[in-house]
Amino acid sequence: MALLVVFLATLTAHAQQPQAPIVRSIEVQYAGPPTVSKERIIANMRTKVGKLYSDQVVEEDIRNLYNTGNISNVRIFGENVPDGVKVIVVIQTKATVSEVIFQGVTKFKVTRLRKDLKIKPGSALNEADLEVDRQKILEKYTNEGYADTKVEYKVDMDDATASAKVTFIVQETGKTVITGIVFEGNNSFKAKELRKAIKTRPRNILSFITKDGRLDSDKIDADVTSLREFYQNHGYIDVDVKTPEISRVKGDHADLVFHIVEGRQYHVHNVSIAGVNVFTPEQVRAAVKTTDGGVFSPKQMHDDQKSIENLYGARGYVDLRVDATTSSAGDALVDVSYSLDEGTQSYIEHVNIEGNTRTKDKVIRREIAVGPGELYNTALVDVSKQRLENLKYFSRVDTYPSETNVPGRKDLNVVVEEQRTGSFNFGAGFSSIDSLIGFVEITQSNFDMMHPWDFTGGGQRFRARIQVGSERKDAVISLTEPWFMDRQIAVGGEIYYHDDTYSSDVYSQEQYGFDLNARKAIGKFTSVRLDYRIEEYKIYNVTGTGLFSPTIAGAAGNYTKGSLTATFSYDTRDSLYLTRRGERLDFTAFTSGLGGDVKDYGFDLLAAKYILLPRDLIFSLTGEAGTVAAFDGGSVPLFDRLYLGGANNLRGFDYRKVGPKDVFGNPVGGDTMARATAELTFPVMERVRGAVFYDTGFVNPGNYSFTTSNINSDVGIGVRLDLPIGPVRIDYGIPVQKDIFTSSGGKFQFNVGYQF
Repeated sequence: MALLVVFLATLTAHAQQPQAPIVRSIEVQYAGPPTVSKERIIANMRTKVGKLYSDQVVEEDIRNLYNTGNISNVRIFGENVPDGVKVIVVIQTKATVSEVIFQGVTKFKVTRLRKDLKIKPGSALNEADLEVDRQKILEKYTNEGYADTKVEYKVDMDDATASAKVTFIVQETGKTVITGIVFEGNNSFKAKELRKAIKTRPRNILSFITKDGRLDSDKIDADVTSLREFYQNHGYIDVDVKTPEISRVKGDHADLVFHIVEGRQYHVHNVSIAGVNVFTPEQVRAAVKTTDGGVFSPKQMHDDQKSIENLYGARGYVDLRVDATTSSAGDALVDVSYSLDEGTQSYIEHVNIEGNTRTKDKVIRREIAVGPGELYNTALVDVSKQRLENLKYFSRVDTYPSETNVPGRKDLNVVVEEQRTGSFNFGAGFSSIDSLIGFVEITQSNFDMMHPWDFTGGGQRFRARIQVGSERKDAVISLTEPWFMDRQIAVGGEIYYHDDTYSSDVYSQEQYGFDLNARKAIGKFTSVRLDYRIEEYKIYNVTGTGLFSPTIAGAAGNYTKGSLTATFSYDTRDSLYLTRRGERLDFTAFTSGLGGDVKDYGFDLLAAKYILLPRDLIFSLTGEAGTVAAFDGGSVPLFDRLYLGGANNLRGFDYRKVGPKDVFGNPVGGDTMARATAELTFPVMERVRGAVFYDTGFVNPGNYSFTTSNINSDVGIGVRLDLPIGPVRIDYGIPVQKDIFTSSGGKFQFNVGYQF
């Protein structure tokens, strides 16, 4: 009976709840000129005639109307009518921009300033957009060196038409070019050291590309912060770096002057470590570089925290907390304390991957150095993160642990954000070997040949390139699978075509075929590679513009060559672009006759050593030796013979002009080659290095003939430019030993690359 009463009471309560009224009409009222139509306002609302009225939907309608960008104020309310509700929308619209005017502009064309503005005739007047546009105009002036220029704006309203005329008022000043960086008060450090800590650079010969010498207030503010951090990290905790001043030198030339009050240098009085149980105190102290009596550095203290975290993280102590605190210990002395909360050791339960909308899971997992059931080694997790970043597939890679229901177990979460991995490039270049050349190239570093139409996500590398120049034509299509059969063996292949006239003045050479290769790393610095090529050679157009010998005339024709090449590489260079330290060793052996009519073999050994000297001087030694021979003891084809000369080896000589020649002075190559280069490069200014070098080498007609009777050598100077468009290398070599066919004058050798 009681249950029945409760049921009836519930029904009665539901029956008494008022039902939301139905919207019978929507009326739009304007507070001011109606610059937005009623139809557009209603179209941006979810409240509709015939639907139930809802306060929640009305709130959403208000947000949507504001988001259109044309409304400055809005109110929506309901008015009861006999059969429902009438919705009233009161709107105050923003003024419409009728005109945009510039005053005081003489340094730029007004059309250039208008180009990137958000405020345009016909757009809604928006104060936030006006400020953004003001900053854009100011930035254009600053980037051109007019750093003291001021930009303001005013708005003239016409209430009758709800329109606005916007005027940007520019107060131009003269251009300021930074020609010198001056430091005052720097008693402890030389100006040269401080210049390395800042980004602002004086004008130099490359400023038309690098933009150095321009007065950039944001960059200068960052420089002040960098100088302060530099001093503090050298113990000058109380350093005061004043706002720099512009000191006019002559005309638009000025020095940027940094005033520095160094203060006292602080030292460490005592270092203490507390909360150590897993390791011995000595083991933890060995990871800390801050020492008693040493210079106090906030950066070093932070690095010490990271070192302790790495020490524990390698043992799976993911939850370790390291607090570093300082306290005064007397006159210019501080005590440094590290307090540890070790937490517990953790193992990995699952590896979860998120965010890979294109890249396959296995492509990511094979780069992760830890797996389920293994110790949660934070050092290996960091290695995994670095590997994924090095793929260049993702704009962001995050790794973090999360709790599980299993004690002592954590999930490793890997969150990635995909980015574009394909590119389409075209450009032009010029070198002393190739002359003028243009190219078109398509690359995809995350290719998937098994995923038609999209062709991304498989971790393969695809490249297609066509280049045409005054002395060559090339085409190549290549594909590489870096993890063949899910093993860390890179397997690839390419189809190619080459046709050149720069190899000789009296004949042209055509080459096409395909290559299959495999590469396997056998250590941190070593690898082996195998290549099998089947290719067709053609020596043709044996007329040129001069005389030639029967050796060259008899070489004309078609050749088929099948060859196997093995290469062992050892490479410890710190950079492939500007190497300062390290060694490189490549040993290559090839044999042909595995298909085709060319039957020869050869060896080549290349070694290089790079030594970093004081003042960023880089000394390098490079040596190479090789030989080639025919299996039947006969003649090696012209295209397999060895040559020297040109921008890549003996720079005082023309390309391929060192070595045996016919009676008319045409290079015919040799069977044995050796060369060596000693080079010293030195910094001139940022992005510019000078070079002095010595090259020597020989090419002999017989195989395994390493006699030096045909030695050639040169000395020279050069310049290395690191430009945004790519590296530029210019050398001038002068022969000091030469054969009778080599001219005595010096040679310019250069490579210039342009990227569009």
